[in-house]
Amino acid sequence: MKKSNRSVLLGAAFLMATSAIGPGFLTQTTTFTQTLAASFGFVILISIIIDIGAQMNIWRIIAVSEKRAQDIANDVLPGLGYVLAVLIVMGGLAFNIGNIGGAGLGTNVLFGVSPEAGALFSGLVAVGIFLVKEAGRLMDRFTQILGFLMIGLTIYVMFQSQPPIGEAVTRTFMPETIDPLAIVTLVGGTVGGYITFAGGHRLLDAGLKGKENLGEVTKSSISAIGIASIMRIFLFLATFGIVAQGLQIDPGNPPASVFQLAAGNVGYKMFGVVMWAAAVTSVVGAAYTSVSFIKTLSPVLQKYEKALIVSFIVISTTVFVLIGNPVAILIFVGALNGLILPLSLGIMLIAAHKTKIIGDYKHPIWMTVFGALIVVVMAYMGGYTLINEMPKLFS
Repeated sequence: MKKSNRSVLLGAAFLMATSAIGPGFLTQTTTFTQTLAASFGFVILISIIIDIGAQMNIWRIIAVSEKRAQDIANDVLPGLGYVLAVLIVMGGLAFNIGNIGGAGLGTNVLFGVSPEAGALFSGLVAVGIFLVKEAGRLMDRFTQILGFLMIGLTIYVMFQSQPPIGEAVTRTFMPETIDPLAIVTLVGGTVGGYITFAGGHRLLDAGLKGKENLGEVTKSSISAIGIASIMRIFLFLATFGIVAQGLQIDPGNPPASVFQLAAGNVGYKMFGVVMWAAAVTSVVGAAYTSVSFIKTLSPVLQKYEKALIVSFIVISTTVFVLIGNPVAILIFVGALNGLILPLSLGIMLIAAHKTKIIGDYKHPIWMTVFGALIVVVMAYMGGYTLINEMPKLFS
C-alpha cells in the first residue's frame, strides 16, 4: 500500500474516532460507570459490536458507490437525501455548540481563563486548520496527534486509579444489570448523526474509493471504532478504580473529578488537556462532516466549501459565547442522533442492493443481516428513549 494511502486511511479513522470522543463522550462514560460500576463493561462490549456493524456497512457502501450519503439517499428515494442532510446538519450544529463549550472548559482548567474566552481561542484554532492550503492533510495530522495524546493521558490516570481489572472483565461478560438507555446513548454518541459518515466522506474526498479499495476501507472503519473504544475502555477503568475505592465523584463535572481523585492537581490539569483535545477535534470533525452533507446539493455550495466550514465553526462559537451551553437541547439532539443511525443505515442497506447505485458489487449477506438487526434494535431503543426520557428534560 502507498504511504499516502496509509496516511489517509489512518487519518479517516482518527477523524471518525475523535469526532466521537467529545465532551459528551467523557461525561457519559464516567456517569454511567458511576451508576453501573463493573457492569458498564457489558454496555461498552455491546455498543462496540453495534458500532462495528454500522461502520462496516456504511463505509463500504459509500466507497463502492463513490457517492456521499446524501446523494445515495436521493438515489434511493428522490428528496430523501435533503431530509438526511437537514437532520445531520442540525444535529452537527447543536453538538458543535457543546463541543465549543467543552473546549472552553478545557482552557479554563489549564489556564484559568473564562470558558467564553477559551471557546473563542479554540474556535480560532479550528478555523485556522481549514484556512491552510492542505487543510485535509493538516486535519488528519491534527486529529492523530491529539487522539494519541488523549489516550496516553487517560492510560496514565487509569494506572493511578488502580481499578479491579478482574471484576471489570467478569462483569463485561456476566453483567449484574443491563441498561438499554446506556447502550442507546453510547451507540448514538459513537456512530450516531454525522459521526458515522466522517471517515467515509473523508476517504471519498481523498480519492480512496471503488471496489479495489474495499479491503482497506473496511480495515479503516474497524480501526476507527477501535480507537474510540480504547479511549472508552481506559476511561471506564479509570473511573471504576475511583468508584471501587468508594471515593465521591463530583456530579457537577464527573470526568474532571475522576482525573483529580486519581492523580491530584496534575491529574486535574491532564483533564484540561484531554477535554480540550476531545472538544476541539470534535469541532473539526463536526464542521467538516456536516458541510460534506450539503456541499454536493448545489454547485455554489461546492465552490465555497471552506467558507461554509468556517461559517459553521463561527456560528457554533458565537452561540456558545452569547447564549451558553443549552444542555436540554444537546441531550435531546443526542437522543435524535440515536434515531438518525437506523434511518441512515437503513438507507445504505437498501442502496447496497440497487445496481444503479453500486453496479455489479455484491454486498455480503451477513453484513446486510447484521445491519438490518442494528436498524431494528436501534429504532426500538431510540424510540423508547425519546418517549420515556425526553419529557423529563423539558418538564
